[in-house]
Amino acid sequence: MDFSASLDRIRRGFTRTFWVANTLELFERLAFYGSKAILAVYLVEKVGLGPLGSTLVGLYGFAVFFLPILAGVFVDRYGFRRSLAACFFIFSLGYLSVGLAGTAWSQGVVESVGRVPYIIGALLLTAIGGSLIKPCIVGTVARTTTEETKGLGYSIYYTLVNLGGALGPILALTVREGFGIEYVLIMSALVSFLNLLGTLLFFSEPQASGGAAAPRTLARVFADMIIVFRNFRFISFLLIFSGFWIMFWQIFYSLPFYVRDVLSFPRFEIIETVDAWSIIILTVPVAALMKKARPIVAMTLGFAIASASWLLIAAVPSIPVLVAAIALFALGEAMQAPRFYEYVADLAPREQVGTFMGFAFLPVAIGSLVAGPLSGWLLQRYLQGQSRPAGMWVVLAAIGFASTALMILHDRMTHQRKVI
Repeated sequence: MDFSASLDRIRRGFTRTFWVANTLELFERLAFYGSKAILAVYLVEKVGLGPLGSTLVGLYGFAVFFLPILAGVFVDRYGFRRSLAACFFIFSLGYLSVGLAGTAWSQGVVESVGRVPYIIGALLLTAIGGSLIKPCIVGTVARTTTEETKGLGYSIYYTLVNLGGALGPILALTVREGFGIEYVLIMSALVSFLNLLGTLLFFSEPQASGGAAAPRTLARVFADMIIVFRNFRFISFLLIFSGFWIMFWQIFYSLPFYVRDVLSFPRFEIIETVDAWSIIILTVPVAALMKKARPIVAMTLGFAIASASWLLIAAVPSIPVLVAAIALFALGEAMQAPRFYEYVADLAPREQVGTFMGFAFLPVAIGSLVAGPLSGWLLQRYLQGQSRPAGMWVVLAAIGFASTALMILHDRMTHQRKVI
């Protein structure tokens, strides 16, 4: 009875638009992480770009997570519904364009443009579509919840994001084995087109609250960038913290090659889902466990645990240990992720917290930018010929531990306090 009553309160506590937006987000993440699961392997091998493919995957990830800073201006101007429709339309074209590069019947077009320029253009188009999704969905959650339901609303959003991240690679595996790796991108294009139809048919523009801030202009965004980037204390921490995301993105950039070529497990997409499933399971209990710890303590422990997980992979090259290691990485992620924004807000000037927090996801973008070419280097140096495959994970662990040490040093220098 209590469980049924709780479900009824959840159902009645949110608007129809809230549920439509989160359903669209679930399927968008399914398409995004489905394509992400195979993108490095696809570009390196199927499209034939070699190590350059890893670099372009990193650049694509950087664009996806950096462009929302600019995209928010257009969302403010044109509204959530039109921006979402544009997002999914562009996504459809982008994913389809990337997928066509791997089909035999489109090679004439690809070669006439040039393989590398074609892929760069297709990935950039896809990233432009991706830049619109977060301002729209997060903004919808903000507008369709109250102070009483906001916390639960964002929890639902975060859970569905991770659920999409877990289901996407599984769908990608099914499509890759059934049709071919290039059709995973075409699948993502189809899902995006269905999301476009869902937006046009079911999504209603949420009403802005009476106290909503005035829409920002591009000039205001660039002015904010100058303010934020001139704050060495803030930016230096974000750069240090990008070390975590350099490690994280290797789950999609380097791990598939290692799983397939060294551990002889061709269904690498399944391994890529372990982090997402673990986050879904661990987030709530770990957050409760760490709620009394200061943010820097939670982040330091989480960073160290995530870094150590790569040493476990290096020490015991087997699928069961690999799964355990990624789950351990997810434990570290669950420990530090909720406290990151709290800590970053504390770093920001009191009168400009909102402005600075708009740039708090820069580590995700910077991490991808570095992780792409790093993956290409790791694969060339340690995986070719399978001579020293464990070395690539030792390098990642070293990056993680170095970032952990720098984070502690940064905290002591800027906050003038001890870590524990």
